[in-house]
Amino acid sequence: MSNRHLRRRPHHQPGDHLRHPSGRVEVVSFELLGQPFMAISAGPLFRFNEAISFMVKCDSQQEVDDYWQRLCADGGQAVECGWLKDRFGLSWQIVPAIMDELLQNGSAEQVARLTQAMLGMKKLDIATLERAWLGQEPADG
Repeated sequence: MSNRHLRRRPHHQPGDHLRHPSGRVEVVSFELLGQPFMAISAGPLFRFNEAISFMVKCDSQQEVDDYWQRLCADGGQAVECGWLKDRFGLSWQIVPAIMDELLQNGSAEQVARLTQAMLGMKKLDIATLERAWLGQEPADG
């Protein structure tokens, strides 16, 4: 994964810290996996909400677990259906990559079972989702 810090523009006008309460940086531009992003300091004026989220597609349960643990650490919280909020309040969707295949290639009954299983979860469990899709009983645990 390639992460690059491109540019940081500090407040440079007297009184900016009063209009933008964070007081440290006005704009930060960065790149994640070749995609440019820009973050603007807005303090309490504009907060994160669920309208914007990052989706991470994971190839294994271990990868789901790792992202989940790291993003929920230090004040983050699990929400539901693979969603969580990190300690800054930014929403993330931690999703097994296989979900696309199961949803696109399943019958209406398979998709309904998969959806019902997912609705009962916070962190998504690949084995449980696959069993639901196949119509198998949940594993004891």
